[in-house]
Amino acid sequence: MGLVLITRAVLDRIAAGEVTVQLRRWLRPTVRAGGRLRTAVGELAVHAVEPITTAQVTADDVRDAGAASREELLAPLRGRDGPLYRIRLGLAGADPRVSLRQDADLDAAAVSEIRDALAVIDARSRRGPWTTELLRLVEQHPAAPAQVLADHAGREKPRLKADVRRLKELGLTESLEVGYRVSPRGRAYLDALADEHRGP
Repeated sequence: MGLVLITRAVLDRIAAGEVTVQLRRWLRPTVRAGGRLRTAVGELAVHAVEPITTAQVTADDVRDAGAASREELLAPLRGRDGPLYRIRLGLAGADPRVSLRQDADLDAAAVSEIRDALAVIDARSRRGPWTTELLRLVEQHPAAPAQVLADHAGREKPRLKADVRRLKELGLTESLEVGYRVSPRGRAYLDALADEHRGP
């Protein structure tokens, strides 16, 4: 998704309220007004997605996009296909997964809720259950590059990364600069499974 590819420097300026506009060319918009985007600085709220022409790019757009000039703002868009869109956006708040993955105080109901969510994912998989196995693999190899995990799992790296992201949505894993690790919530869930296996 084109809008997600925002540099960290620009994300920091969005978080500070200094940048509120981005321009993109798309064959069709990949975000919509009212949507949210999860980024390294938190969730961004998309306030408006407006089709415009190059002639409609204003001095306000240049300023609000944090560009030094109209030329600087438009230069990255040259040679790209699709209509031009003005996206108005701002920081909505912290990524809710951050607080979720720190919540390791799991009672029986919380463990059951996680188990049920993973069971739904497993039930939809054509290759059979994989969620708990992958969670344990990440636990065994913290900070391992995705390719290393993929080799251990006998999976293609892009598909493995997509699967780890599904666990991340449930607050069970978190991304590192290189690789992943099991979050406190994920570790508490695995501990609960181990306790069940050991029995009373």
